Amino acid sequence: MLDTVYRDFGHGYLPQWHSDIIDLESYYLAPEDNALFVAERDGAVVGTAGVRGQTPSSPPHPPEVAERFEAGRTASLYRVYVRPEHRRRGLAGALVDACLDFIGTRERYTGVYLHTDARTPGAVEFWSRRGAVVFDERLVSGETFGPGAHSEPFETVHFELELRR
Repeated sequence: MLDTVYRDFGHGYLPQWHSDIIDLESYYLAPEDNALFVAERDGAVVGTAGVRGQTPSSPPHPPEVAERFEAGRTASLYRVYVRPEHRRRGLAGALVDACLDFIGTRERYTGVYLHTDARTPGAVEFWSRRGAVVFDERLVSGETFGPGAHSEPFETVHFELELRR
């Protein structure tokens, strides 16, 4: 996960946004309605995908995104990453399917949200095949959505995925 943050996002580890990467137990393993799925090859983790019961809020997300999802009842996908040399083999799709199947077994959830960084190769195209864009920050010039916003413009695209029951 840290490799992706440094390689694809261009800004590296930022504790206010990436603390879950360091504390997997608290964010993914201990909470009953959260989960972390991994893909391994030859004993090494080559892909990840996490589920957290966390409704997007504003700030830091745009108000249009936060207002779309039911507070406390939204499953958010996090850290869907596949190492570059293992992409285009169906791993991300399989990891996302595992997440969506897990979410579908939880009565708590009424919606599925995720956001992706458009600078990650193939990410927007991948998610566009699986869900609907609800907000594209690339289309909003010079706007920030909260205190301590990063000095460079975000290239975040927000999605809603279908809840499987």
